[in-house]
Amino acid sequence: MNIPSATNLDQRDGPRRPNLASFAEIGVLLIAAAIAIASYFVIADGTGPQKILAPPVVALLLVANLLPGIALLVLIGRRIAMRRAARSPIGGRARLHVRLVALFSVIAAVPTLFVVVFASLLFQYGVQFWYSDQARSMIENATGIATTSYEQMLHRWQDATVTSASAISQDFVGPDFIERTKSPQFIAYFNREIFFRSLSDGFIFVYSPGGKFQEIASLNPDRLDLAQEVSPADIARVEREVPSITTVKGDRIKTLTMLPGTTNVFYLTVAISDVRVMEAQSRRSVALLSSYRDLLVRSQSLQLKFNAALLAISLLIVAIAVWIALEAADRLVRPVGELVGAAQRVAGGDLTARVPAPEVKDEIGTLGFAFNQMTERLQAQTSALESRRALIEAVMSGVSAGIISVAADGTIRLINSSAVALLDGATDLPVGKPLAFVSPELATLLDSGEREAIVEIGAGNEARTLAVKVTRAAEGPILTFDDITGQLLDQRRAAWSDVARRIAHEIKNPLTPIQLAAERLQRRYGKQIDPEDTTFARLTDTIVRQVGDLRRMVDEFSSFARMPKPVFRAESLVEIARQTLFLHEVAHPGIAFTLAHDDPGPTLVCDRRQIGQALTNIVKNAVEAVEANLDASEASIAMTLSEADGRITITLADTGIGLPAARDRIVEPYVTTRARGTGLGLAIVKKIVEEHFGTIAFDDRPGGGTIVTTSFDTAMLANLDSSGDDQSDGNGGIADARTPELQQNRT
Repeated sequence: MNIPSATNLDQRDGPRRPNLASFAEIGVLLIAAAIAIASYFVIADGTGPQKILAPPVVALLLVANLLPGIALLVLIGRRIAMRRAARSPIGGRARLHVRLVALFSVIAAVPTLFVVVFASLLFQYGVQFWYSDQARSMIENATGIATTSYEQMLHRWQDATVTSASAISQDFVGPDFIERTKSPQFIAYFNREIFFRSLSDGFIFVYSPGGKFQEIASLNPDRLDLAQEVSPADIARVEREVPSITTVKGDRIKTLTMLPGTTNVFYLTVAISDVRVMEAQSRRSVALLSSYRDLLVRSQSLQLKFNAALLAISLLIVAIAVWIALEAADRLVRPVGELVGAAQRVAGGDLTARVPAPEVKDEIGTLGFAFNQMTERLQAQTSALESRRALIEAVMSGVSAGIISVAADGTIRLINSSAVALLDGATDLPVGKPLAFVSPELATLLDSGEREAIVEIGAGNEARTLAVKVTRAAEGPILTFDDITGQLLDQRRAAWSDVARRIAHEIKNPLTPIQLAAERLQRRYGKQIDPEDTTFARLTDTIVRQVGDLRRMVDEFSSFARMPKPVFRAESLVEIARQTLFLHEVAHPGIAFTLAHDDPGPTLVCDRRQIGQALTNIVKNAVEAVEANLDASEASIAMTLSEADGRITITLADTGIGLPAARDRIVEPYVTTRARGTGLGLAIVKKIVEEHFGTIAFDDRPGGGTIVTTSFDTAMLANLDSSGDDQSDGNGGIADARTPELQQNRT
């Protein structure tokens, strides 16, 4: 079942109309820019920065700029909704997103427009009075009154001090003024002046240029320090700049003046009043007037900033509404999209797909819960099938027998590694290939309808014999087969060993009497026969020679049938090989023998006699092959000894006639290609090599000839070394330390 993709779902809506949204966005953006420019010129052509604009004009500009902004936000929200819908599993044109964006935008924009207009008008009409000429005049008058009152109060105390100084100067100043100030009449007069003029303290003093104060007369109930109340700077100002100065310190008003008619006599009065209150009021009124004037300068700017803030807040409200609409649409569409996405994953084979647990138990939540239950059951059933399949594959991969499951069309559905190794040894499993392509012999057996058969197949350079069993099933036949090549070879070896033992037993006994009888006839009757007649001598010599040949053949039969148990000791393989080649080199001087090895050469744990016999047989066959190759340009036999990766390898290369066609059977007993061969030489060699945990292989030599490679496992042989300890089995041999399987192969 095909699940429609997001593209397929979208294509059901029919062909798309031309995309007008982009043109609408560009048009709205241009309109908004044009209105903003027009608003700038309207504001710039106003009455100046100190005059606010007419509230209706500002409200109209606000609405004119707000409408395109809202439209642009709605179009942007639509574009975002389209992109979100395109990324959702169900795809489509985001109709639900767009509808919700439009609905929420209208719901937010209409009330916002009314609120903005009324808020702008109310604010502007409310503050219009405070920027009028009446408000400015009222604040300026209040500031003037406060300042004038404060200054008049200071002038009053200053005038009182100057008048008092003039009176004192008129009545007492003269050449003897200082002496007259000590009279009771002056003291009484001075006290009356201070009292009647509402002063609290008074001082008449002389200030010397050295900065010293000389008090002449005083009324000081507050115990003021004259030096702290008058500074040299104040005295300097009175002397040079002004006739008097008035200062305020706390609630005291101090006035300093020079007595008329004197040069260095000063008059200081102190009055106590609520001057601090009046001073504070005056300062506040002045600061208020300054702030108001600054506000007048920024009146139009504040008006525009307020309306700009209303514009920004309105657009923010609409943007929030659009965002809420998008989120609401996502919340509505997300469960459906998740369900569609999970269904597509299940269709693709991912049974772990689940939809999140629904937050609200509505119809969509119930559908999601049912979907999760369905996928859980499918996953459990699939897991059970996979476990069963894995178990079957594990069993198949663990068995040594080859197993092939064939489909009805003759292709391979399932094959284990043992079958691959038995058939062609390929690294890639031939699943899906025809059986006839992998193994024509098995395909022929399958077509024949037989249930069991012995099949010979070719795999590489070797021939294998398989015992095949066919099981018919509804899904297709299943072939099970084992490689019985080695088993058949062992059976033939056992049979030939028994035959050889019987032949040796039956033939060996009469050979000695025959040979003795022939020799006795020669000694007894040889002299009686005419010397010129050599027939009798030739006949007796033939009997003796044939008996020798039979004895040699019987010895080979005995050696093959009952080979002695090897005695493993550490031997120099170089010495064994050198002795073997030396014997043949002396006997066959026309052949070039070479021996290559590393110094000092490998040491092999072996039975020296048996390994020497095996090498002798191999070299003997090589010599015969070289002598039989009359077309060879050179006659040579090269032996190489090497040791690597825990194995000792003996390689013998000759320039002989090469391997026969049935090369896979040359190590079987009584299989020979020579006229007078017994067929036991290589069989004995293979048996000796296997007794020494080795392998033997035959290959063609490049350029002609044969390469015989014999390899031994040094680690296995090291465990059988009897050089340091006695592992005798009680019969003069070495106890067999191999596994039962290897012991069975030895027999």
